[in-house]
Amino acid sequence: MSERPPVDLRAGGAFVTAMGFQVAEVSGTRVSGHVDVGPEQHTPWGVVHGGLYCSVVESAASIGASLAVQEHGQFAVGVNNNTDFIRSMTSGRLDVVAEPVQQGRTQQLWQVQLTRAEDGKLVARGQVRLQNVPLPG
Repeated sequence: MSERPPVDLRAGGAFVTAMGFQVAEVSGTRVSGHVDVGPEQHTPWGVVHGGLYCSVVESAASIGASLAVQEHGQFAVGVNNNTDFIRSMTSGRLDVVAEPVQQGRTQQLWQVQLTRAEDGKLVARGQVRLQNVPLPG
């Protein structure tokens, strides 16, 4: 049985790519990057859909948490995502920063902030609890 090659967590996978989340910095203690938002992510009322914020929060936390446990033959899966929507946005760049609050043997808790690149104002923030599980195969 051959050992599975490490996952390229900077790439983030097809879903992360599809939502436009560009990962810049990746470690087991910090993930940063950005997402450009516009009409393609709008609700029928012309503002960015909150589901995009939830997805970016979950993705950034999952990437960092998985990197933190990868050397132990594990990855991290979200078991709870609480995302607060602070202010609406129609278009522009959102900076993303994810950092751990707690990293344990079986679970981790990460916080993620999405801020407007133009002025640093908070648009959304989230907290994700993740379970460390064995890598498949």
